[in-house]
Amino acid sequence: MKVVLIDDELLALTYLEHQLRNIADIDIAGKFVDPGKGTAFILDHDVDVAFLDIHLPEVNGVELAERLLERKPKLNIVFCTAYDEYAIKAFELNALDYVMKPVGKERLTITLKRIQDRLGGGANPAASATPALRMKLFQQVLIEADGKPFAPVRWRTAKAQELFLYLLQHRGQLVRKSALVELLWPEYEPNKAFSQLYTAVYHIRKTLEPMSTRFQLSNATEGYILDVDHVRLDVEEWEQRLQSLLPVDDRTIEEIEQVMAAYTGDYLQDYEYVWAESERFRLKLLWIRAMTELAEWYTSCRNYPKAIEKYFEICSRQPSAEEARFALMKLYAATNNHVSVHRQYRELTTVLLEEVSESPSPYITEWYLQWKLENKE
Repeated sequence: MKVVLIDDELLALTYLEHQLRNIADIDIAGKFVDPGKGTAFILDHDVDVAFLDIHLPEVNGVELAERLLERKPKLNIVFCTAYDEYAIKAFELNALDYVMKPVGKERLTITLKRIQDRLGGGANPAASATPALRMKLFQQVLIEADGKPFAPVRWRTAKAQELFLYLLQHRGQLVRKSALVELLWPEYEPNKAFSQLYTAVYHIRKTLEPMSTRFQLSNATEGYILDVDHVRLDVEEWEQRLQSLLPVDDRTIEEIEQVMAAYTGDYLQDYEYVWAESERFRLKLLWIRAMTELAEWYTSCRNYPKAIEKYFEICSRQPSAEEARFALMKLYAATNNHVSVHRQYRELTTVLLEEVSESPSPYITEWYLQWKLENKE
C-alpha cells in the first residue's frame, strides 16, 4: 500500500507518519507540507492512499480531493481534521473516511482496514463486473442494478442528490461551475459556495463508485460533464417508444396503451426542484397530447366508455384541462347523461376560478348554455 501524506503542519505530518509505521508495513511514498508539490507527486506516481489535511493553505482539502479524483478516480482519500466528531459526522459515510487529530492508533487501524478491504475487493474481476442498470425518473428516482428490485440511491446530502440529478438532466453537456453555485448555493458568498460544490461533487463520485463504468463525471476547465453509458432511463425510453408508435390506429393501439401505463407520475414529481419544471412540463404535455389522441380514437370508434376513461385520466393530472373537460361534456351529452354534463361544467368553472381566477372559455360556455336550452335544463 503506497501512501502520500499532505499537511501544512510539519509536526502533525511527522506524527502521522510515525503512527502509520507503527501499525503496519506501509510504504510512505511521500510527505508534503506544500499541497501543490504533494498533488504533483500523486498525479505522477502510483499511489493507493492520500491522507489530506482539510485546512490547507490556499486550497480546501475537499477541493483538492476532488481535483485528485478527477485524474485518479481509484485513489483512496482520508481526511485529517481537528474538527470535533460532531462536526465531521457528514464525512463518516460509505467510502469517505477521516481521522481525528491527534491521530489515534486505534482509529487509524480501522481506516487502514477499510482501505485494505477496498483495495482487495477491486482485484476481484467478478466484483468489478458492470451490472445492467435501469433508472426510473418518473415520480421518484429509483435504480435497478444487477437484477435487484428498484431501490432509491442513498445520497450523503440532499444537495449531492440535486446536483447529480441536475447533471443527469443535462447529461453529455458542459455545466459551468458558476451556474451550479448560483443555482444551488445562491445564499453563500463565492468561496464558500464553491467549497460546497466541490464537497457535493466528491460525495457524488463516492456514491457512484460502484457504478463508475455507467456514470462518468468529468471535470472540464470551467465545469462538469456527466456522461452515461448503458444506463436505461425510463423517461427517455418512454418518449422514444411513444414517438415511434404514434399516430394511434388499429395496429398501434395496444402498444400505445402499454406505453401510457408506464407513465406512473410526472418527471421528478416527488422533488421540488424549480429547474426541473420545464422538462416536467414538456413530458407532461407530450403525455396529454398522446392521451388526447387515444381518447379521440376511441370516440371515433364509438367506444365512449374508453374515451371517457382517457379524458378522466387527463383531468386527474391536469384538472384545468379545458379541452378534456369540454370533450367529456359532449360525450356525456351524446349518451344523455345530463347530470354529468352539468358536473363537468361546474368542476371546470370551479377549478379555473381557483387556479387562474378565470371563467371557462366563451365557446365552452356558449355550447353549455345552448345545450341547456335545447334540453330544457
